[in-house]
Amino acid sequence: MSKLRPEDLGRIAERMKRAMSLREGTARAKVTVHMGTCGIAAGARNIMSAVIRCMDDPAAKDVIVTTSGCAGLCSREPMMTVEIAAAAPVKYVDLTADKVKRIFAEHVIQGKIVADYALAIGSEQTL
Repeated sequence: MSKLRPEDLGRIAERMKRAMSLREGTARAKVTVHMGTCGIAAGARNIMSAVIRCMDDPAAKDVIVTTSGCAGLCSREPMMTVEIAAAAPVKYVDLTADKVKRIFAEHVIQGKIVADYALAIGSEQTL
C-alpha cells in the first residue's frame, strides 16, 4: 500500500465533510446517479464520472453526490435525480456527459430545472 500524501488527506477530509453534511442535513443539493445493472449497462459510470468532474466547481462545496440502484425506468437510463433543499426532486433521463454538465451548471448550481432532460418532478408514491 502506498503512503498517504498531504493532498490525499485533504481529499479525504473534504469527502468526510460532505458525508457529514448529508447526515446532518446541511447540504444544499444532492445528486443521485442511478447505478443499477441497467444503468451501468447504459453508461451510468460515464455519468458518475461527469458528475464528479463537475464537483470541482467551487460553487459545489455544499453538494452531495451519491448512488442508488435501479429506479425502474430501464429504457430511460442512464438517469440521475437532483434534489435541492426545500424543492421537489427532479429525475433526469437519457443522459450524456454534456447533458450532465448543463444540468449541474443550471440546476444544481443555479437552481433552475433543465426541462429539456427532465422526466419527472416530485417523488414517486405508493398507495
